Amino acid sequence: MPRGGELEEEEEEYSVEKVLDKRVGKNGKVEYLLKWKGYGDEDNTWEPKENLDCEDLIETFEKNRRMKKEAEKSKSGGNNSSSSSGGGGGSSTNNNNTDSTSSSTNQAEKRKSTSSSNEKSKSRKADDDRPRGFDRNLDPERIIGATDSSGELMFLIKWKGSDEADLVPAREANVRCPQTVIKFYEERLTWHTSNQEDEPED
Repeated sequence: MPRGGELEEEEEEYSVEKVLDKRVGKNGKVEYLLKWKGYGDEDNTWEPKENLDCEDLIETFEKNRRMKKEAEKSKSGGNNSSSSSGGGGGSSTNNNNTDSTSSSTNQAEKRKSTSSSNEKSKSRKADDDRPRGFDRNLDPERIIGATDSSGELMFLIKWKGSDEADLVPAREANVRCPQTVIKFYEERLTWHTSNQEDEPED
């Protein structure tokens, strides 16, 4: 006898590809900017550290961050302590001119870096003040993916009129947008039907 239709659901694990940035939210909790595997930069999201299960990626990010800071300090210290000793008077003058140019360049880079840091701080502060999830009062457009890395099933929801997606608890999405949840599952269903020609009836 041929087997009847079997319904199987593909479980799609929504995994983190890379940790891009770090901040402290208005509630005092540490949050990381995540790049999701298989998705573009427009789907990057800020997530609290306690919701994440990617300690190796966080450790790599923190290590690179420390190395970058140490390299900048070393570079700055090396330029400031550069020696202007040379052979003759002409050579010494050239070295002094080189040091002056290098110093001016470093000051310009520091000003640019400070300006960039201020802009980032303002941007992060604005991010902290923005509502998240359904508090944004936006209609869900679609569910991009799902993950249970924090111990609770979460949906990554793309909102209408916004390029920023949020992780929302599945229990909340099931109540607030059941049709969107159903559509997400339907898109990931695979039907397996036996071929009657290959399996003739007894």
